Amino acid sequence: MLDVIKNRKIYLGFSLMLVVLSLSAVMIFGLRPGIDLKGGTEWQVTVEKSDATEVSIQAALQTVSNGMELSVKQSGDGSFIIHLPNLSEGEHEKYAGALKQAFGGVSEKNFSSIGPAVGSELKNKAIWAIVLVMLGISLFVAWAFRKVSEPVKSWKYGAVTLLSLLHDVSIPAGMLALLGYWKGIEIDTNFIVALLVVMGFSVHDTIVVFDRIRENLTVNRGKKIDLGEIIKFSVKETFVRSVNTSLTLIVVLSVLLVFGPASLFYFILTILVGTIFGTYSSIFVASPLLYLWQKK
Repeated sequence: MLDVIKNRKIYLGFSLMLVVLSLSAVMIFGLRPGIDLKGGTEWQVTVEKSDATEVSIQAALQTVSNGMELSVKQSGDGSFIIHLPNLSEGEHEKYAGALKQAFGGVSEKNFSSIGPAVGSELKNKAIWAIVLVMLGISLFVAWAFRKVSEPVKSWKYGAVTLLSLLHDVSIPAGMLALLGYWKGIEIDTNFIVALLVVMGFSVHDTIVVFDRIRENLTVNRGKKIDLGEIIKFSVKETFVRSVNTSLTLIVVLSVLLVFGPASLFYFILTILVGTIFGTYSSIFVASPLLYLWQKK
């Protein structure tokens, strides 16, 4: 099964299916932006009454909301996180008064408010950050492999790297789209940071495999050796190293996912899923794509 050239249809077909499903989820359900990407208020409070629930707190707030959209989620430490549109100080005090009147003792742990203009600016910068990083990485790979022009042009290494990064980014995005639809999970700047981390780690593995292919092409230059055999041999040489490196990160992320803070759960989950499929793409997607493109 490690013959990535012989079994390329299986590996590439599996990846294509995941990418299509992920992009479909994003287009159908969309990604729910958090307050730092769309603007709004995040308010975290603790209530002394033990019988307080998400429904009862939302009902108390709606008495003074005048139909304003709001949501309440209980966090792992027992506090409640309330999402509201951008509030003035007067509106903040009005909502606080409604909670105190309904539940008595209420303490505020955190209150942050971001205007819609700032949120829109952060959203645009986040999109540009992902696009520029992907283009920058692919151009760097093409430049780094410029001395290996036969039988694979250097720009093809960069283009295949770009396709692999699209694969690695689309799967976590599809996962967050489904979680947003089912559980109301919102994405924020942490999600963008997680995607950038995934791209950096994934391209590291991809470059290691490509570099071994380059070395074997250089050693066998002038000999009649099939490109597929060189790619297959290069992947086998780097397979153990790639898997072991990824496993160290996967173990750490799994521990953090179970024992880490609840506020970082989906941030860690995004990196974990991206790392798993990034490792897969470095071995079973990038190399077969390189072979198919050159064969064509």
